[in-house]
Amino acid sequence: MADEKELMCEGEYLRLVRRGHWEYAERTNAGSAVIVVAVTPEQKLLFVEQYRIPMGANTIEMPAGLVGDLDAADTMEEAARRELLEETGWLASEVKVLMVGPSSSGMSNEQVAFVRARGLTRVHAGGGDETEDITVHEVPVADAPRWLAAKMAAGYAMDPKLWAGLWLLDRNPDGTPA
Repeated sequence: MADEKELMCEGEYLRLVRRGHWEYAERTNAGSAVIVVAVTPEQKLLFVEQYRIPMGANTIEMPAGLVGDLDAADTMEEAARRELLEETGWLASEVKVLMVGPSSSGMSNEQVAFVRARGLTRVHAGGGDETEDITVHEVPVADAPRWLAAKMAAGYAMDPKLWAGLWLLDRNPDGTPA
């Protein structure tokens, strides 16, 4: 495969490039993203619901966001704290990056980090920033897999990474207890 990268198209936040025969997307406004696995003191897992234009449907997600889109010095931990608070209204006293990997390695060079948030305190109702319309769901941890399956059956777009987040609730990526 040729090493030379050819710019095919560029928008405000994404560019489409080609290397050899492979076409893929790159973010122009951030280098990576975070997905936040967070449980309230009442043992409720935090999910967010919002309409996503590319899917043409409401999605259920764990709180998430971009790293470095607002400040080049942003860290994954800072982004996780900010996005959790902005989207859900919960502030974390501790955040830990668990793993980083490609979000869709055949389509994009974006990296995504799973971050575990602990020591949560309710600060406000959440709902996102002025560009978002987010509904916060607090689901008892024991009910989360069934709740997610019911939402999927109801037609919500579901990212398979949700189930990876369930695994990381009480385990580290190597399977040891969290």
